[in-house]
Amino acid sequence: MSVHFSKERMLETLSRHEQWWQGTLGRPLINGLVYNAYAPSHQAKAPRITQANCHDFSWSAEEVVDAVDAELSQCEFFLDGYPRLDLACFGPGVLAAFCGARADNASGGMWFFPCEENVTKLHVAYDPENPWAKRIRAICRAGVEKWQGSVMVGMPDLGGVMDVIASLCGTENLLFALMDEPDEVHRLILETETAWRSAYDDFAAILAPQGAYTDWNGILSRETSYIPQCDFSYMLSPQMFREFVLPTLERDTQRFSHTIYHLDGIGQLAHLDMLLSLPRLHAIQWVYGTGQPGPKHWMETYQKILQAGKHIMIIDDPLVNGFREIRQQLHCNPYTALWISKEDLPKALLLAE
Repeated sequence: MSVHFSKERMLETLSRHEQWWQGTLGRPLINGLVYNAYAPSHQAKAPRITQANCHDFSWSAEEVVDAVDAELSQCEFFLDGYPRLDLACFGPGVLAAFCGARADNASGGMWFFPCEENVTKLHVAYDPENPWAKRIRAICRAGVEKWQGSVMVGMPDLGGVMDVIASLCGTENLLFALMDEPDEVHRLILETETAWRSAYDDFAAILAPQGAYTDWNGILSRETSYIPQCDFSYMLSPQMFREFVLPTLERDTQRFSHTIYHLDGIGQLAHLDMLLSLPRLHAIQWVYGTGQPGPKHWMETYQKILQAGKHIMIIDDPLVNGFREIRQQLHCNPYTALWISKEDLPKALLLAE
């Protein structure tokens, strides 16, 4: 095996991730990776898959997986880190493409554009024969077959229900529809939830032999899990959030064994109390946004989340963002992820103490 990891180590790592979810790990969960720790095991034929080149279907799924294998062979994994194929390389909210939105990565990033701007004419359904869905499924199968549980293949970033609807009809059109056609929006929400569940189940069936699930946030779970989100809610009042978003999130938390909400941007803080009222929501990933001060500025936000009995994920480089200080002041054991050089490994190991 060219990747410096084993299935036995994966099982041990999975156990620690489960302990973190349950609040029994007794220290932070630290998903650590050392890059360029080893020479590459081989030269792959295909390039490393990214949002900029994911449209190139000329490489077979097996060749794409082999390129990921070659890249991972250069890495060392420490503390609670592990090797994985992150399918967020197909863009955030890729369910929109599965349901008919036009996918475009000409800018170097993946974006999705409307297929029907009139919400009364829009109908949402998951198409398993969509070329993007078929391509990602093929890569999932190839990865599961090659690695046999020693490398995890993650769930693609399906996106949040309202975010997907916004991609399908256009953000501005959806905002107007909330006021002018609320019944149509409720219909689209239910249709998109059904499409979302169908897509998730389709991919989960392929990933099940791994014995665990993960997604773009990197936390492992023995049972099905996900990171619910609604970036669209940045533009919503608390009243609209309660009507159009919260019911979906409540159903999400009831469906999955473990959930961590992606709270993206200061505009979403108005909805935090409602999120914390969800009894089966386990954690919050607070993303304060570009131009905002770092984690130490948001101690009250973290404390509020912790006092509600939820775990927290702290973003940005924990070697410089005050991670240890936050942990000591709030007496908590957050989740974080970091990618470092070999020289920084001694400092990184101290984060778990």
